[in-house]
Amino acid sequence: MTGFGFAVDELVASQVVGVVSLVVLTVAVLSRYARRLTGAWAAIYVICAAVALYLNVFVGVVQAFLKVSALHALAPRQTEPPFLLAQLVVLALFIVLAVLATKRFRREPIARI
Repeated sequence: MTGFGFAVDELVASQVVGVVSLVVLTVAVLSRYARRLTGAWAAIYVICAAVALYLNVFVGVVQAFLKVSALHALAPRQTEPPFLLAQLVVLALFIVLAVLATKRFRREPIARI
């Protein structure tokens, strides 16, 4: 695996997740600073923040199954049920938390600084 600053011969999954994360974070920054969380931009901000955090946790779970020997023994190819179940639980948790956060987020616009 490689970072964005290095030459690569092919596009790998980690780079796709990185690009998606950067796009989501760009929308979050736009909604926070350019749109000042007015109207639907507040919900967009919360959802983008939740998606960006989910992508980080998703990668963390992948790395855990690669690096922790007990987890790696359960799912060496990351297609086995323990890995899929872990990712499904993380996804469900983030969906619930994103819905709750969107409902509870304050709707007042932020003043310009």
